[in-house]
Amino acid sequence: MSRLRLLDLFCGAGGAAMGYHRAGFDVVGVDWKQQNHYPYEFVRADAIAILSRLAADEEPWPGAPWFDTVHVSPPCQDHSSLAVIHESHNTGWMLPASRFYLQQQARPWVIENVPGAPMRADYKLCGCLFDLPRLRRERWFETSWQGFEMRPPCHHVGSAVTVCGHGAQGSYEYVDGVAPTQADRRRAMGIDWMNRDELAQAIPPAFAQHIGAQLLEHLQAAA
Repeated sequence: MSRLRLLDLFCGAGGAAMGYHRAGFDVVGVDWKQQNHYPYEFVRADAIAILSRLAADEEPWPGAPWFDTVHVSPPCQDHSSLAVIHESHNTGWMLPASRFYLQQQARPWVIENVPGAPMRADYKLCGCLFDLPRLRRERWFETSWQGFEMRPPCHHVGSAVTVCGHGAQGSYEYVDGVAPTQADRRRAMGIDWMNRDELAQAIPPAFAQHIGAQLLEHLQAAA
């Protein structure tokens, strides 16, 4: 059986892509910025423009393949808990715009963003729920099928690594007082191919692999 194809918009350096690939999808990434470390096929383009074409039942770009499903990770800076102390990035409109276009087309979809974003949190995931016990990084996922699951609350014991702010140290709980290194952050995220800034914006592959499994179940049920 051939693998289903997923369009990964606002893809960054491919944390979500790796997870979806492990779940069983072939992935193509799109971002406005060149992503030299993206691990799969990459197209440099405006993600919102791609979504508008999908909504109009047009090819996302000339010669593009058919996509069975779409994942979007719009910029999160204007939705983060730190937005009140930083200058606006003027990108907050991209999340509702993405949802608007996604709802105009027939493919199942996933939106990912940070806690507090204007979205329905069908899934709330953190590193402590997976084999990433030191990672303190909650992310929300809204799905076209309005997914739902009962999971234990977020719980961290001992030191935790927070990967944020272009590698800023954030809050660390090291008993010996030593801040984690880039290698520590990579291990915590389950990512070994990204630089500091890419890692700070990434989705842990384990998160997307979990969502991908739910997405495959939905697609199989629909078929």
